[in-house]
Amino acid sequence: MPSEIIYEDDKVVVFKDVEPKAPVHLLIVPKKHISSINNLESEDKELIGELFLVARNIAKKQNVAETGYRLSFNVGKGAGQTVNHLHLHLMGGAKLPFA
Repeated sequence: MPSEIIYEDDKVVVFKDVEPKAPVHLLIVPKKHISSINNLESEDKELIGELFLVARNIAKKQNVAETGYRLSFNVGKGAGQTVNHLHLHLMGGAKLPFA
């Protein structure tokens, strides 16, 4: 699906969610295919850390770092994972309900 790319490097791409649940709703996606958190290997720990560092930097650029933002992974269909590729949601820009 086409979407606006916010950031990209050799490991990660960040783009707007096509069905946003908040004014800022971005997906932070590793370029390496990993189906879900359940499929992580020990060798992926640096990549997962990179997702969080990218999230921190993007939150600053999107002006939600000071007001607050949420980071979340959906793991499995029962938790709302609809795409079979690991991705980290970054949501902010409004008061979010508690999960």
